Amino acid sequence: MVETRETRETRDITEEVRRVVKASGVRDGLCHVMVLHATAAVVVNENDDPNIGVDLVDALERLVPKGGGWLHDRVDGNAHAHIQAAILGPSETVPIDEGDLQLGTWQGIMLVELEGPRRRRLVVRIVEA
Repeated sequence: MVETRETRETRDITEEVRRVVKASGVRDGLCHVMVLHATAAVVVNENDDPNIGVDLVDALERLVPKGGGWLHDRVDGNAHAHIQAAILGPSETVPIDEGDLQLGTWQGIMLVELEGPRRRRLVVRIVEA
């Protein structure tokens, strides 16, 4: 579980996922990370500058604004969060090489919260190659 604190935010979950990979003992394979919610997403992006996450959620808000006349808003007013999450996607798959996540120097695995704060359930699956 990951608890978010803001309505919209990004949370670097790389180290939590890395611990799962190391505990698995798998040396080479794939790590699949999925959030089990329709108003959150998982992405791989820069993790050095937190402004990237702020820019990401701001760009999504500009592309798909809250109160944009979406049909689902008649149900519970959160169509924008569903659409934004669908654009990003619920999961990422990262290679495992020599027992560690194979990410670029500035890359990390991020949970993108689009309708928080919430407790978000994530599933991490490791497949050995």
